[in-house]
Amino acid sequence: MTYYDPSRSDPSQPEQLPESDSPPEQLPEPVPERAPEPGSEPSDSTAKRTRISAAGLVIGLLLALLGFTLVVQIRSNTTDATYASAREGDLLQIMSDLDASEKRLQQEITSLQQTQRELQSGTAGQEAALKEAKSRADDLGILAGTLPARGPGVSVRLEEVSGTIKAASLLNAVQELRGGGAEAIEIDGSGGAVRVIASTSFVDSDGGIRIDGKRLTAPYTILAIGDPDTLSKAVQFAGGVVPRVKSDGGNVIVNNRDVVDIKEVRPAPDLQYARPAS
Repeated sequence: MTYYDPSRSDPSQPEQLPESDSPPEQLPEPVPERAPEPGSEPSDSTAKRTRISAAGLVIGLLLALLGFTLVVQIRSNTTDATYASAREGDLLQIMSDLDASEKRLQQEITSLQQTQRELQSGTAGQEAALKEAKSRADDLGILAGTLPARGPGVSVRLEEVSGTIKAASLLNAVQELRGGGAEAIEIDGSGGAVRVIASTSFVDSDGGIRIDGKRLTAPYTILAIGDPDTLSKAVQFAGGVVPRVKSDGGNVIVNNRDVVDIKEVRPAPDLQYARPAS
């Protein structure tokens, strides 16, 4: 390094600095950063970035779930808005209809459950079907007069006092009993007994009455099964059986009974032409 000394006579010659024995100072070279070796633990900054990324993922999932919940709530509110504008009377009617539908469905469920239980029990179901069929056959047998019958009812005795009881008067008594709900009727008289059915005929015959071809004479006793009070009133009402028999010269005696036995039966008809309609 050179510099000028103004005190020198010849300033044109630069003065040489004396050389130093020590070498010139040198700045230290920068040390490059070393990359972490594989398998070494991450630094604090790397772990922090990892935690931030995981938290962001969780927050994103929560936001998505919140959005789905809001959409479902909005749709639900939209559906409920259908009834928001309905009048109170309309809402009450809707509730009443729903209650009625629920009751009907509950009854159907109960009925189906009962049917299911009967079907599941094969023996019980078969026995129930046979029992129902027998009960139906018995009812038809009583109505057709092919089976004896027993039950509460009345006995109506028609006695001749000063005249002969006509077939029309006896038929009128039977019709009134049928109208009163009699389920089975039998007529006893001198000469036998006849089970009365829908086709029974009454014809006057030489001081007696021929019923379905069998001649009976007084006194006649009509046995009828049904409600005793109703049957008794059906015979004794004003202008009915009693006045008509009295006009024939007869008398009527009615007794209510707890048990009436009808033993007379008719043979089952042999049908030649009629068949059940399918």
